[in-house]
Amino acid sequence: MASKREFVEYICSQLSDLGEITYRPMMGEYLVYVNGKYCVGICDNQMFLKPVKEVKELLKEIIEQPMYAGAKPSFLITDIDDREYLSKIVKATYERLPEPKKRK
Repeated sequence: MASKREFVEYICSQLSDLGEITYRPMMGEYLVYVNGKYCVGICDNQMFLKPVKEVKELLKEIIEQPMYAGAKPSFLITDIDDREYLSKIVKATYERLPEPKKRK
């Protein structure tokens, strides 16, 4: 089932305090970028956070599952209405991810 654009825009609005939030459709689902870094995936109207070991301790609930069949496990985030919590865990993820490689 493809994610609804309204859901993606809601997640992006929840993260708007973190800087430039953009998203890109990907085979009916979406990738969300924070200041150019891919941090969040949206699949079946669910939010998946890139798995970063140091962020695990900040999660209210730890659910690790793949976004889709065959994908590596990510953190499924179920509490999407707590804006402060989302900003905290996504910011922590963003800070620990490497800078994106420059395209030629």
